[in-house]
Amino acid sequence: MADLAEFANKIGLSFHNVAYLELALIHSSYINENHSLTVDCNERLEFLGDAVLGLIIAEKLYQDFPNSPEGDLTRLRSALIRRETLAQMARKIDLGNYLTLGIGEETGGGKDKSANLSGAFESLIAAIYLDQGLERSRSFILGLFGAEIYQQAHRGAGTDYKSKLQEILQAQEQITPTYVLIEAVGPEHLKQFKVEVRAGEEVLGHGSGKSKKLAEMEAAKAALSKIK
Repeated sequence: MADLAEFANKIGLSFHNVAYLELALIHSSYINENHSLTVDCNERLEFLGDAVLGLIIAEKLYQDFPNSPEGDLTRLRSALIRRETLAQMARKIDLGNYLTLGIGEETGGGKDKSANLSGAFESLIAAIYLDQGLERSRSFILGLFGAEIYQQAHRGAGTDYKSKLQEILQAQEQITPTYVLIEAVGPEHLKQFKVEVRAGEEVLGHGSGKSKKLAEMEAAKAALSKIK
């Protein structure tokens, strides 16, 4: 079985009821090979963790991308909670080394399989939620996902919005849009940027975000909506 105290210390948590953490790390293959055990596997926790994770990520996207329509938010959320992304988060905290697997599954490389890691990660979220509540769950999740959220946003539609706006303005008016930083407020680690995009002297849209690039993306999106 996993060294629960070592893992809890690694992720910076102290569980009131360590049984939640133990259960989160037990894969079904271990139970299938040990029928006499009275413990369960982590599948029910995985179900709950999926819901908690989805709520917290959706709330974060809603707050940080105020100009994004539902479709864009849905696609970004899907990219963040898909199996490979969750497995990536699990690898960040070395979760695989603490999984309790059946011998066959472990021999087959189960500690690094994305399916096992993503499921166990969701189970861990549920364990934290049941043991310590929503606020601590939110802190843990956003501490891991913070950078990934903005990386996924940059990989996604952001560049396309700016490129599309430039294509339209150059085709219609032979103008290249310019982005002007209006303000940057807040402490360094929580700074919020506000940007406007212009075609010549005309302001086409405003955007805000936790980086200038994100703010520009939002401004370009707002401008495209206005033009259409």
